[in-house]
Amino acid sequence: MSTPPRLNLFTMFRLGLFQMGLGLLSVLTLGILNQVLISELKIPALLASGAIAMYQFVAPARLWFGQMSDAKPFLGYHRTGYVWLGLGLQAICLFIAIQVVWPLGASAAQGWSPETTAWLGVLAGLLALYGLCISASSTPFAALLVDVSDEDNRSQLVGIVWAMLMVGIVAGAIAGEKMLEGMSPDTLQASITQLFIIFPLAVVALGITATFGIEKRYSRFRSRSTLAGRDDQITFKQALQVLTASRQTGVFFVFLLVMTISLFLQQPVLEPYAREVFGLTIGESAGLNQFWGYGILAGIALAGFWIVPRLGKRRTAMVGCLFNAGCFGLIILSGATADPTMLRSAVMLFGLASGILTNSAVSLMLDFTAAETAGTFIGAWGLSQAMAQASATVMGGALLDGGRYWFGQSFWAFGLVFACQAVGMVLAFGLLTRVNVRTFKTDSAKAIATVMELELD
Repeated sequence: MSTPPRLNLFTMFRLGLFQMGLGLLSVLTLGILNQVLISELKIPALLASGAIAMYQFVAPARLWFGQMSDAKPFLGYHRTGYVWLGLGLQAICLFIAIQVVWPLGASAAQGWSPETTAWLGVLAGLLALYGLCISASSTPFAALLVDVSDEDNRSQLVGIVWAMLMVGIVAGAIAGEKMLEGMSPDTLQASITQLFIIFPLAVVALGITATFGIEKRYSRFRSRSTLAGRDDQITFKQALQVLTASRQTGVFFVFLLVMTISLFLQQPVLEPYAREVFGLTIGESAGLNQFWGYGILAGIALAGFWIVPRLGKRRTAMVGCLFNAGCFGLIILSGATADPTMLRSAVMLFGLASGILTNSAVSLMLDFTAAETAGTFIGAWGLSQAMAQASATVMGGALLDGGRYWFGQSFWAFGLVFACQAVGMVLAFGLLTRVNVRTFKTDSAKAIATVMELELD
């Protein structure tokens, strides 16, 4: 059997178009839909963020879709068919979901009723289906990245693909701001609906362009089928046993959970903060994502090429935690001045801090992933991050509602959310001081060996 060719840089960037599409979608759900529900239609933040978070709460399906793509080819391929099917269905789900938003808002405007609750339930259900579609495409895509890469170029591929995700967020924020420019309350529904048609269709096109012919030409899956088969026998329960087999594993898992929640508590509230405290329009508020994206791209590059080689991954992550905590303080301070320029600067610095922290934390995860169980670890870490993001989305909305009740002023209510994020980052810093990389790797390897021996028995 001939060895498939190695990926070149052009193909790596081409694969990154898929992640670029996911960046566009994140702007729709967490940059625009949250604003429409909370600030325009006056849906309680807890209920709105809870409905939006449904697409992340279905994350356990990622492990199932990963195993399906390993065991059962679809449309003749192990990965590509699932990627395309998921992309097509997500476009349909988002189109139907936005049609539900308008009767939900109309019903809520007349006072909360069983009809309003029913519409909210339908929206949550559609967003859960949307999440399943994303899982059906993104998990096989992540497995495809493993299939087409080798040990010596995999980190390069992951870095490029992650950067393309940020490019998608920036591009989506800019395009969304331009498309919503000059929008009035009378044109709200038409403008937002148009956005929810154009963006998903663009994502389908990007995903097909990214993956067309890649698996056939570059995949090493068949030559690795024995290892993949062993990996496939590890269940979700056993994966959790591996992840929690030692104290070091547990400490890192908790760190990842606390860090992710602390990063993403602001997801459902940042744009409404810009709307209510700074008086920005929907388009201008969604445009904050581009400043965050600029910062995170710079942070990823700065950490990867300068900070991590000098400080190491763990120390860089510790710096990132404290840097993020300071940025949340700046975001609160900008609200006290109500200066949009200061807000944009604080958000860009937050992106820079997030990029530094993300790069170092992902590098640590890659170090702690054994080649024999790469698929299992990717699925498990991805699941933990998705569940943490979903929890953060709901918690952010709940804190905002609580702040409105306790303080009665928008600024203090939003400030409570950002203050909790700062505290969370300090806690994450404390957890990192207890992580020992060498012990972690040794314990994880022993746990993996034990699970595999049990499987063979």
